[in-house]
Amino acid sequence: MEATEEPVTTAGEESEVTFTVVDYTLFSLLLVASFSIGVISTIRNRDKKSTQEFLLGGRTMSPVAVLFSLIGGRMSAISMLGCPTEMYFFGTQFCMTMLSHIPGGLFVGTVVIPIFSELKLVSINEYIQLRYGSRLMRLLTTLCCLLTKFGYMGMNLYAPSLALSTVTGIPTWVSTILTGSISTFYITIGGTKAVVYTDVLQTLVMFGGVLVVVIICCIDLGGVGNVWAIADQGGRIQFFNLDTSPYERHTLLSTLVYGFYMMFSSVGVDQVTYQRLASVRTLQISQRLVAFFILGIIVLSTLYFFSGLVAFAVYTDCDPLTSGKIEKPDQILPFLVTDKLSHLIGMAGIYVASIYSGVLSTLSSCGNSVACLIWEDFLKERPYFSRLSDAGATNVIKLLSFLAGVAAICIGLLLENMGSILYVYNSIISAVTGPLVGIYLTGICAPWVNWKGAVTGFTVAFGFNIWLVTGKFLTVGGTPTLMPLSTVGCQDNLANATIGSLINNTTLTDIALMTTALPDVVLANITVDQMYEPKTIYDISYCYAGPTGVAITLVVSTFVSLFTGPNSPTDLREGVVYRPCARAYQSVWLLFKGCHTSTSTSFPPAAHSSVLHATNGITATKFINTPTS
Repeated sequence: MEATEEPVTTAGEESEVTFTVVDYTLFSLLLVASFSIGVISTIRNRDKKSTQEFLLGGRTMSPVAVLFSLIGGRMSAISMLGCPTEMYFFGTQFCMTMLSHIPGGLFVGTVVIPIFSELKLVSINEYIQLRYGSRLMRLLTTLCCLLTKFGYMGMNLYAPSLALSTVTGIPTWVSTILTGSISTFYITIGGTKAVVYTDVLQTLVMFGGVLVVVIICCIDLGGVGNVWAIADQGGRIQFFNLDTSPYERHTLLSTLVYGFYMMFSSVGVDQVTYQRLASVRTLQISQRLVAFFILGIIVLSTLYFFSGLVAFAVYTDCDPLTSGKIEKPDQILPFLVTDKLSHLIGMAGIYVASIYSGVLSTLSSCGNSVACLIWEDFLKERPYFSRLSDAGATNVIKLLSFLAGVAAICIGLLLENMGSILYVYNSIISAVTGPLVGIYLTGICAPWVNWKGAVTGFTVAFGFNIWLVTGKFLTVGGTPTLMPLSTVGCQDNLANATIGSLINNTTLTDIALMTTALPDVVLANITVDQMYEPKTIYDISYCYAGPTGVAITLVVSTFVSLFTGPNSPTDLREGVVYRPCARAYQSVWLLFKGCHTSTSTSFPPAAHSSVLHATNGITATKFINTPTS
């Protein structure tokens, strides 16, 4: 494909902005539409002032709208820019995560969602208190959730602004404040309904914007077959790397494990997703939504992944990063739009609108969920707040939504001045989510674990993961290898630029800033000797970091519970354990305890029923011999 006459930069120069009046108009229309939906939602629901209405849409939301909201909230702007970057620089092995999304989604739909639904939770962290009988454990998990949500919101504001500055010329701080303000407005005044209905628009724009870019480029390149052939010749096509080494960044095994973990952590035990699934009328609808959600994620991810191969096919002999035409790897697709498609009026505007749709969708979903967590887990039971009317409580939640948006803007602006902190943040997220997922999975599938075991398991796993990612950062462990990049076809005769010079001047924070995969290490100042040093625990693929936290939580909590006295089946509040696990545990309990004829170990009918059957409410149930902390 021939380059257009649009001027591009050489190393050290800034890219000329090609955003036209038409582009700005299209981009502005999206922002106005999002703003308007918040206003309309507020007007239509001005007489509905309950917290259930604001946080869960009164549990009467349209399943179709919720489905679009689920997909849009999950496929953020980071995914839109990160998936192409991953394919361009590291190849297609990461795509295999989609294969394990299917069993992961089935597990969530058949095991996790029914338990949460029957308990009628608003905050998923309420489950922790119901399962373990520990208020302290619930608050601890909430704090960890808030840490990840606030950081994720800030990163979603800053990172796409950084990448898109090469297209629009808008300073990153202006973009951060503008996008954050719009999202804050409509989550504050409209609640879940405003978020969901805005997500419908934004998801369609996200999909359409990238699809148009891919179609046009494929036509210019001679079709999908040619794109695939060029990517294959460039070594980008790999799906079945059977290497079993845990030190290999992406293999078939590691991506399958990580894909299942991603589905469980981002759908099964995520507050954002749960609020959407809880906003429909019945459990059956929620389960069907999970199935369609998996399909939608696979379709959208495939499009994003393929866009990276398209970019590689376009620049197969003149890589913009190596030749110095872009400064950040995550700018590759925005640069493609301005470099090759700027002659199409409005094309840049459509693409930018699609990127910002991802920002708005994710930010609004997270902001609404943050308000929910703070209200339900910290404020609702306090004397002052418990006496508030529904209208008063809703106003407090609106204020919390507003403050969440403001906090996200501040974090986004802070990240702009502390670029390397993105690597540190992503590493911490990897450390936090593993133990969080572990404590939920243990509660659902390991009925013998008591609150002492849960607290200990979570603490040990959290400490281990923090130590692991800190060690990775300090020792520069787990260095990934960039795939070959070429500049032999560049018109500015930069064929002598080498990957070695790129590595010496580029950090993995830059390379993986937008990837759905968490960055492993900083690549700055890597020497040849360091590349051949013996592997250590710090070199293990990031794909195993979260699952390792889950495994440690389960194992440690089991040992501590067995040592301190495991739960008996009658110690459990009804409906908090997956029924087949409860039945299996009851059989084991009877095997070891049933040989004693003492009535203290027998199961009265009512107690037996409480373990295996859940009711639609939880107010009438009580703990039996359950310690609290």
